[in-house]
Amino acid sequence: MRLYSYIVARDFGFAPNPFFGFCTLATCKPKIRAGASVGDWIVGTGAKSGYDFNGRLIYAMQVCEVLDFDNYWNDPRFLRKRPNLKGSLKVIYGDNIYHRVCKKWVQADSHHSLENGRPNKANIAWDTGADRVLVSTKFVYWGKTAPVIPKRFRSFRKTHEDICCKARGYRIFGEELATAFACWLEQQGKWGFQDDPLEFARHVRQQPGRRGANA
Repeated sequence: MRLYSYIVARDFGFAPNPFFGFCTLATCKPKIRAGASVGDWIVGTGAKSGYDFNGRLIYAMQVCEVLDFDNYWNDPRFLRKRPNLKGSLKVIYGDNIYHRVCKKWVQADSHHSLENGRPNKANIAWDTGADRVLVSTKFVYWGKTAPVIPKRFRSFRKTHEDICCKARGYRIFGEELATAFACWLEQQGKWGFQDDPLEFARHVRQQPGRRGANA
């Protein structure tokens, strides 16, 4: 068991998507999606820039299942994660946006497409660089009420490893830290969706907040 940690630079409820009973990582972070296995933990910590949430836990998910994009798109469990830009915020930021037709990627009108639903080629290339969707039913998503991560995980035992990244990218930690962190989560007794993403309060319905492929 390993633990992957990275900074959630912008928290839209898109990557990860914590709604409808599953936490999914289907876009952005292609290297994490390519490398993580069932049983591994993915941890997203808060950003200092923009949020002043450095050292806080946005979410943690244990990978329970790995799907490719076509299977994710067609799975009845995840139909509600297909985006609808006229729907609720949870649906606007749906992450079930990719499938193939005649071996060509199709991108749904979504947070990662261009205005008027035009495909964003840069995001398509970035997201589909790993044809893997990480799925979890064992997760906690805190969003705007993200708690402070205990100091012992900021300087872990003899190695003094810090679970929080200092910059963009990600870090991988071994079984000792992963197990200790999972035990701490169990002790909190909080699982599932806890509170809204940080960006929900800033959302403007006419401009759903498109973005470039830089996560």
